[in-house]
Amino acid sequence: MALYNDTVISHFTNPHNVGELLAPDGEGTYGSPVCGDMMKISIKVENEVIVDAKFKTFGCGSAIASSSVATDMIIGKTVEEALKVTNRDVLNELGGLPAIKIHCSVLADHAIRSAIYDYAKKTGKHYAGLDGFNPDADAEDNDHGCDMENQ
Repeated sequence: MALYNDTVISHFTNPHNVGELLAPDGEGTYGSPVCGDMMKISIKVENEVIVDAKFKTFGCGSAIASSSVATDMIIGKTVEEALKVTNRDVLNELGGLPAIKIHCSVLADHAIRSAIYDYAKKTGKHYAGLDGFNPDADAEDNDHGCDMENQ
C-alpha cells in the first residue's frame, strides 16, 4: 500500500506557487518545533480578492504538498472566503494524508490565517474569521495534529 496518493506526490514533486512575492500585502509564517516543519505564505490582495499567493516551506513532502494545495485554494478567493479554508479542506483537496502527517494541513491553515492577519493589520481591516486568532501563539503550546495517529 502506498503511503501517499498521486495528488500528494504531484504537489510534492511539482509544487505550485513556490517562492516569494515582491511587496506582499500579507505574510504569515508558522511552524512546529515539535514536528520540524516551517511554512511561510505570502499573499497579494486586490479589491478584497487574493490574486496571488506564494509559499516557502521547510519540511517534509506532506508539508510542501499542503502548502502547494493551500495556495492554489486561496488564489481567486475573497479574503473572507480564504479565511473559511480549513485544514480539513486542505486534506480533502490532497485526497488525504497519513495520520501522522495531518499536522501539515494544520500548518497550512495557520499560515494562511497569519498572512491574512498581517494584511488586516497593515490595512486596518477587520475580518470576523480572524476573531480569536493569535498568530503569535507559541507553537509549542498548540496542537498541530502531530499525535493524530489514531484518526
